[in-house]
Amino acid sequence: MTVPPGRSAPRLFGRGSWPEVSRIADILRTETVGGALLVGAAAIALVWANSPWSGIYEGLSELQVGPAALHLDLTLAQWAGDGLLAIFFFVAGLELKREFVAGDLRDPRLAALPVAAAVGGMVAPALIYVAVNARAAEGALAGWAVPTATDIAFALAVLAVIATHLPAALRTFLLTLAVVDDLLAITIIAVFYTRSLHFVPLALALLPLGLFTLLVQRRVRSWWLLLPLAAATWALVHASGVHATVAGVLLGFAVPVRRRAEGPGPGLAEHFEHRFRPISAGFAVPVFAFFAAGVSVTGSGGFGSGLTDTVTIGVIAALLVGKPCGVLGATWAVQRFTRADLAEDLSWWDVLGLALLAGIGFTVSLLIGELGFGAGTERDDHVKVGVLLGSLLAALLATVVLRIRNSHYRRMCAEEERDADADGVPDVYQADPPPT
Repeated sequence: MTVPPGRSAPRLFGRGSWPEVSRIADILRTETVGGALLVGAAAIALVWANSPWSGIYEGLSELQVGPAALHLDLTLAQWAGDGLLAIFFFVAGLELKREFVAGDLRDPRLAALPVAAAVGGMVAPALIYVAVNARAAEGALAGWAVPTATDIAFALAVLAVIATHLPAALRTFLLTLAVVDDLLAITIIAVFYTRSLHFVPLALALLPLGLFTLLVQRRVRSWWLLLPLAAATWALVHASGVHATVAGVLLGFAVPVRRRAEGPGPGLAEHFEHRFRPISAGFAVPVFAFFAAGVSVTGSGGFGSGLTDTVTIGVIAALLVGKPCGVLGATWAVQRFTRADLAEDLSWWDVLGLALLAGIGFTVSLLIGELGFGAGTERDDHVKVGVLLGSLLAALLATVVLRIRNSHYRRMCAEEERDADADGVPDVYQADPPPT
């Protein structure tokens, strides 16, 4: 990446603009609450699946509801994975488009770091998983993509528990990394985990998607028009064999980010994000976690045999070693290539802490495990063991690294929040020129 004459390369993890920092702070508050709910839902599932009432949990997961005539007589667990996660990916699509159209990342120089880190954090763990399972029994390589995605809600829940005061630039990087991660993950799901493809329903899905796009481009907000079109798009994509969560991303990409010049208030993408992010973080993802995280500790497919399976070992190694190495290595490569320096008061120790946090994978990792091995299979249970243990170990290591610097972060946050003139904008965002 060549910096144009007269323009200096931006500092890595430099402070963004105040509107962007303020907007992301609101998002992170919602995701932190959602992360607590996610962890709670997963804990309840684990306890219930290993209790004397585990049969009730299994029966609830396998309960079928929905119209059979439309091939939507799915189990509750399938509705959570195919249906509720479509809301999660809809919000991810909105956020990703918002970042690259109107956010700080519309500048390619600022976008390079989180995008490179996300790609590195996808490639390195996939390679480690493949290396561990190269000579494993047939079918083990189907889980190569399990450790590629970072769970931002889980990571923020860890930050809330350890009470660390990460400065705004590091939190922004972590969120953006996770959003790009989600885009890469849904691309992997669409390309590599589509077992059979039916072109007729896929082509028909373009009709409601096109009408939805036309209406939102005209700034139509009427739910009674948009919701049926979104549901029809989802159902047709589901019928095509492509995972239905792909429909959520496509619908999110269709929503315009910028508001009309003559119109007051936020753009439509921001409006939808405010409406649907609490539903995604507070309901959709925790419910999916509840149905996906229940694995028996003593059963044949649980921790007992899982700890000796290369699938489990590969997932743990990929999350614990591959993710941090990929994120840290890609960040170092961007720094070397652009000759940029880390932002003032930050060090590579801080980058290591973020890279370890990126090793916390949960929601999308469990989804890919189900797609790769089949929900409820022994290897799917082993994926759950690997994701749970790998994420827990990554969280513990990140806690150690970040807590060492917590007093330093506390001072940085105090400086970022100081508003001597009480105008609602912290002084550092008025003193510093905007990033170029």
